[in-house]
Amino acid sequence: MPSAAWCGTRRRRPRAVSAPPMEPVTPGPQHPLTHHKNPEETMITMMQRRRLLAAAAGLAALARPGLLSAAINYPARPVRIISPFPPGGAVDAVSRKLAQRLTQQLGGQVFVENKTGATGTIGIGEAARAPADGYTLFGMDSTYAMLPSVFKRLSWDHARAFTPITDGAWMPVVLVVRADAPFASFQALVEAARKEPEKISYGSGGIGSVLHLYAEALQQATNTKLFHVPYRGAGEVMTALLSGQVQLAVAPTAATVEHVRSGTMRALALGGPGRSSAMPQVPTFAELGLPQFSPVYRTGLGTPAGTPEEIVRLIQSEVAKSMVTDDMKEFLAAQVAEPGGSTPEEFARVLREETALWSTVAERAGIEKQ
Repeated sequence: MPSAAWCGTRRRRPRAVSAPPMEPVTPGPQHPLTHHKNPEETMITMMQRRRLLAAAAGLAALARPGLLSAAINYPARPVRIISPFPPGGAVDAVSRKLAQRLTQQLGGQVFVENKTGATGTIGIGEAARAPADGYTLFGMDSTYAMLPSVFKRLSWDHARAFTPITDGAWMPVVLVVRADAPFASFQALVEAARKEPEKISYGSGGIGSVLHLYAEALQQATNTKLFHVPYRGAGEVMTALLSGQVQLAVAPTAATVEHVRSGTMRALALGGPGRSSAMPQVPTFAELGLPQFSPVYRTGLGTPAGTPEEIVRLIQSEVAKSMVTDDMKEFLAAQVAEPGGSTPEEFARVLREETALWSTVAERAGIEKQ
């Protein structure tokens, strides 16, 4: 890499900045779980525009005096991404792909280390205790915004311990039923659920899991009451649905799309700002009259608060640039995911809003904190 002398200035010590504030805010009209202002615009079009703007913002930030000279020598040693969930899941898969791309683009080793357990809190807690020097990152997903609604205590300050860097990928959340279910449409399902409360059952990955809160939010949006059957993960939920133990599930496309494509499940509706390229025939919840319910499952990167801004901006801009590479496009297509690459400010805003939203959902559902 070029030295600091190449920039015509002496090497400056990176400036530490505090994490963007993450105090709960009231979700606005452009909240991630609300309908996009232009429903005819596809997700792909919007995400392509956002990737380009995010990359440009990151590069512009690095171009400011003092920032480029501080960032060009990074990384000087291997960078660790802590994955708080086991291998094989969406967070781990996205983290590993980002590690591969960042290694190629930054010219230094970036690797993933799994630290799992307790709904991700063990790995996240270790990341919170790491030095804020840019050499420890952690892979997060939608679970992070739900944790304060599920646990009485966390070993870190949820609002201030981390600086959000960028989202890595996101995917719609889909309402699925078995192929032979008596519900021909989303409207038919809602009518049946209203007629006989708690007769229709749904599966989740456990109390307080993402699948549980997605389903609770759906019930609140539709004024219905379903019967909750907790399992130990999304895989068990899909098995239970296929065997007829439960009648529906609300889960990310990665867990459901192959079952829908094979004809063993039917998708009745999905979240997000527009129809998914993976399931173009499936209407959005907004199209079906629920603009206030449009959930997506997202992954991303964070780093301990106080990490130099130059490093945060550099990583974000490299992630945004990676989203337009052919191998990343192929990877995202295989994951049935849409590209990320948002700015740290945008990602922090989304996390604040989602944290506030899931707190409201959990409180209304009467979920007791562990």
